[in-house]
Amino acid sequence: MLIVNTVCEAKKILRDIKNSGKSIGFVPTMGYLHSGHISLVDQSKKDNDFTVVSIFVNPTQFGPNEDLDKYPRNFVRDEKLLRDAGVDMVFYPSVETMYPDGYATFVNVERVTDPLCGAKRPGHFRGVATIVCKLFNIVSPDKSYFGLKDYQQVIVIKRMVEDLNMDVDVVGMPIVRESDGLAMSSRNVYLSPDERLSALSLSRSFPLVEKKLKSGERRASVIIKDVEDFISSHPYSRIDYVEIVDKDSLEKLDFIDRPFLIAMAVFINKTRLIDNKIFEV
Repeated sequence: MLIVNTVCEAKKILRDIKNSGKSIGFVPTMGYLHSGHISLVDQSKKDNDFTVVSIFVNPTQFGPNEDLDKYPRNFVRDEKLLRDAGVDMVFYPSVETMYPDGYATFVNVERVTDPLCGAKRPGHFRGVATIVCKLFNIVSPDKSYFGLKDYQQVIVIKRMVEDLNMDVDVVGMPIVRESDGLAMSSRNVYLSPDERLSALSLSRSFPLVEKKLKSGERRASVIIKDVEDFISSHPYSRIDYVEIVDKDSLEKLDFIDRPFLIAMAVFINKTRLIDNKIFEV
């Protein structure tokens, strides 16, 4: 497994891979990997000849009061996981490499960044779109893999790729969950045992939605209130948002008359977790 730290070396290696006729799969990550990340790697290896994983904690997608400084990092652990998974190359650049002195260019995707996390984390998706655009330019992948736990992120990246005529297929992969239903996240490491029990309220709210739909309820506000009441009944929980939106445009729905996404962000004590599920009607 190659470990590459510079843009020039990465581009040279991957240009040679491309010129040899091999396909490249790419999994961008911020490290502190878990089984969800490895599921993306496994799919890339099935679909492509050469798999690249990037590890980069991107400062431009964190707000001023968010957890950039304490975001979990352990490259030695990540390297072993990726080597065991059969990754061909790890791109592991420094902040100075990705944002050198004088850096002044950013990518701003509009509309689909307005609701959900975009409304709650101003500037977040500008940072996401910018770093993913840069990574796509460096790696030149045929396919790139993203977990659908960050559903809005996948929609934003697909929009960017289409609008900027990028030659990469963006593949959204199913949420990987712990045995008790908690969506896997690098931030789960922050949770105490008691907090982790409260965190289960996110995924355990989904059967409430199903029950309401089966009873004939189609008012989004009624379903949202039931979910909010359930989550709020757990200790440590503080709701950032619970929304019902169109699964493609992310437009807010008042009346449910089509397949929809319920998406939520909840603080469990100081740890912000997200989850979502698509429901058919």
